[in-house]
Amino acid sequence: MNPASEKPTFVDLELKADGWIKKYVLHYELPDGRRFSYDSASRKSPEVYRAELEARNRGEAPIADAVCVVPQTREGALVLIKEFRYPLNSWCIAFPAGLIDPGEDPAHSIDRELREETGYALRTDLENALELLPQVGFSSAGLTDETIQVAFAQVEKVADATPEDSELILPFEIALEDIPRFLATNTTPISTRAQLILDGFARHRK
Repeated sequence: MNPASEKPTFVDLELKADGWIKKYVLHYELPDGRRFSYDSASRKSPEVYRAELEARNRGEAPIADAVCVVPQTREGALVLIKEFRYPLNSWCIAFPAGLIDPGEDPAHSIDRELREETGYALRTDLENALELLPQVGFSSAGLTDETIQVAFAQVEKVADATPEDSELILPFEIALEDIPRFLATNTTPISTRAQLILDGFARHRK
């Protein structure tokens, strides 16, 4: 068997720094018997994080920690946000997103985050205003275990945005025909998800 195809064996984890985002060191045994440690970040408690790492080893599907929604208006424009991101010390272009509350249905999280960050809401005149991607994805697998449920939504403006006091968010629309120009000229930092999704829309229109 090719050694590169063998998985390391998870041994244990250590909590190194507590807080809203926690710093962990994960301990593994490599296929050749050597021990290896890896730094990781998670919002989860040691017990929950350990259980989810073991669940991944059993091949169980991950559960979404957060949602990211790609909103499209009745006129066909996409709704994005420009949010000040403290780790960047900069504005960042992204799609509306947020954490799923414990026990909350992802569809409810999506509608809540839309209303808070943009003032838009799911259209009530459509039977299928929301389409979830079939698989939950990982936001940055080299750093954290955070999982994201991406969804495409048909939306309409219902109110002004009501972000939390610490959130500096400016919603804006991009017409589909303007996406190539935006991608070619934008100089504001942009999330990888937003960049790839916008590029997908641009390529689809070619």
